[in-house]
Order: sequence, then C-alpha cells, then structure tokens
Amino acid sequence: MTAATKQYIDRMIAMESRGWGDQKNAIERLARRYGLPFWSLEHARTRAKTFRDDFAAMVRTAYLAECERQIVALQNEIAAERAKGRIDALEDFEIEAAALAERLAAARQGSLPRAR
Repeated sequence: MTAATKQYIDRMIAMESRGWGDQKNAIERLARRYGLPFWSLEHARTRAKTFRDDFAAMVRTAYLAECERQIVALQNEIAAERAKGRIDALEDFEIEAAALAERLAAARQGSLPRAR
C-alpha cells in the first residue's frame, strides 16, 4: 500500500468524523458519498499492506473531492460572516479560499476524473 493512499484515507476520516468513536460511521458516510467499498476502506485503514491500483486512484479522487467540499464549506462560512457585517480581515480569507479552490480544480482536471 502506498503511504499516500493511507494518508488520504486517514485525512478523509478525520475531516468527516464527528468525534471519538465515530470513525466507522465516518467511513460509511465517505463510502456512500464517493462510491468507495466500505470494507476496502476499513481494511486499508487498519491493516492492508497492499491493494489494487484502481482502489488507490479511487481514494485519491475521493480525497480531492472531499478537499473541494471542505473549501466550499469554508467559503460558505466566510460568506455567512460577511453577511453579518463588513469585516476587512475576511477579504484575505476569501481571496485565499478562492485561489485554493482554483488550484484544486486545476489539479483535478489535470490528473483524475471528478468524483460524484
């Protein structure tokens, strides 16, 4: 197993988890959202030493989609705060979030197809 694939899985679970003891539920939600096999994710997370290359590609695609989802959530939070009143410090965050979203979109177009 590539270390990168394991890191992608661990990061996605950390982003999705709602706290201690929610890892299995987080894996189930990720599996449904991105069409990944639950048991393959669980096995790769806990003990797999090897798996198919197409699974690694699926995990990477899902990871990039999850990153994009997190960026959109951050942009929505910034917009909600801006709606409460003008805060100049938020402009920097908006610019950085938009730039990050553009870089991620370019990376996804150049490497792998978009996940659902």
